Amino acid sequence: MSSSVEQPAVQLKSISKRFGNRLVLDGLDLSIEAGTFVSIIGRSGCGKSTLLRLVAGLDAPDEGTVDVRGTGEPPERSNGATLRRMMFQEARLLPWKTVLGNVMLGRPPNTHDEARAALREVGLGGRERDWPARLSGGERQRVALARALVHRPSLLLLDEPFGALDALTRLEMHRLVSRVWREHRLTAVLVTHDVHEAVTLSDRIVLLERGRIARDEPVPLARPRERAAASVAEIEESVLQRMLAPQAEAALVD
Repeated sequence: MSSSVEQPAVQLKSISKRFGNRLVLDGLDLSIEAGTFVSIIGRSGCGKSTLLRLVAGLDAPDEGTVDVRGTGEPPERSNGATLRRMMFQEARLLPWKTVLGNVMLGRPPNTHDEARAALREVGLGGRERDWPARLSGGERQRVALARALVHRPSLLLLDEPFGALDALTRLEMHRLVSRVWREHRLTAVLVTHDVHEAVTLSDRIVLLERGRIARDEPVPLARPRERAAASVAEIEESVLQRMLAPQAEAALVD
């Protein structure tokens, strides 16, 4: 999925972020290789979502630099380098627009065919005229994913988009996002509380504690990954043990 000669898709250097007198991120350094799938995990309040918002360009660090694909700048696209799109825990669909209208947000009016193709890709072909109120939670997140894909991003940011889904729908979304990531050759960064989810999806797991990286764990397992496989359980147990260690306790606002 990635090339060692490419510059990182994301480079964070000496990042610090405060909210009032709370230090949420503390001199953090992180490099994410292009084409990889990275999960950011940690206890509530460790700075996961804050970190993702900095990468997305939604917030700015108090100290340090966020460099997306080597541009040194945070705009959406710089010299064609990287287009970022983000999925949230809620699909954030506009209830007064149809499914197609929601996917078309921010797109020129002559790109309906691209929007329909994105809906087919996420399994919602033929649902263009439906209203968000008629969709299940999983279907809403599929619309949100189609809305991201129609912009052809190279960096997909996922802020716990599966957290509110039931177990079966969550598994289906895991498979869908994994397939989309492979086929589009995206760089993906997922924030999650679910260690098993991180192990199942990721090339690499980054554990945050007190605004710093406490563990940076590769996941050298072939795909697809069986949820009950001993190799998956071994990595999951190792990461969980570190998260549950006494020194892992933190009291920051995420």
